[in-house]
Amino acid sequence: MQIAIDTSTNIASLALVQDGRVLAELTWRCGQNHTTQLLSNLSHLLDQNDLDIKSADCIIVARGPGSYNGLRVGISTAKGLAFSLGIPIVGISTLEAEAYQYAGTGLPVCPVFNAGREEISTAIYQEKNNRWQRIVDEHLTTVDALCAEITGKTVFCGEYLSSLADELTDRLKEKAVIVSPVSGLRRASFLAELGLKRFETGDYDNPTTLQPSYFRGPSITRPRQGKK
Repeated sequence: MQIAIDTSTNIASLALVQDGRVLAELTWRCGQNHTTQLLSNLSHLLDQNDLDIKSADCIIVARGPGSYNGLRVGISTAKGLAFSLGIPIVGISTLEAEAYQYAGTGLPVCPVFNAGREEISTAIYQEKNNRWQRIVDEHLTTVDALCAEITGKTVFCGEYLSSLADELTDRLKEKAVIVSPVSGLRRASFLAELGLKRFETGDYDNPTTLQPSYFRGPSITRPRQGKK
């Protein structure tokens, strides 16, 4: 059994997978409560399906980009489980996991995440000749710059998409394929499928060196000066 963990944003997701089949999955809006909800929900998912965590043979975790707190909790939890159970860990890009849900369209898929400071984190993936591949590397950009790079019909997805959908449609017209909010919910089962491909070939990450991909650190607010 493989355990997939995604706490990249305010939407968290867990999946339990075995022999390529989803045994159980849970996706919920956790806000900033990753620390208090992640392990309790994992325990609940295992108990509800009469599964023992000791039967896990791999931990698959979303490594970002995403929120500082969410990624820190998810990756530290994944590392802790991998170390305690003595099993491999595989880190997968959150952007890729988001895009992979639409691999079957055959179109370029562009996930967009809010990176703050009027920027977005993005990449472009596509299934070509039965091979899923990244055709534009992960990077920070602006909506203006992204629209200038789109040359053909492209699927746009991601939690932040609702804030950009109208602008993308206005700017790109028929080139922009906007997924619905319901189908756009990021699910850990797709993360698991990507991680399983690497796991089956023995392509693991080093749990000591695996780090979140924040793109940016947390926002820091200067403390207020006390009155003199």
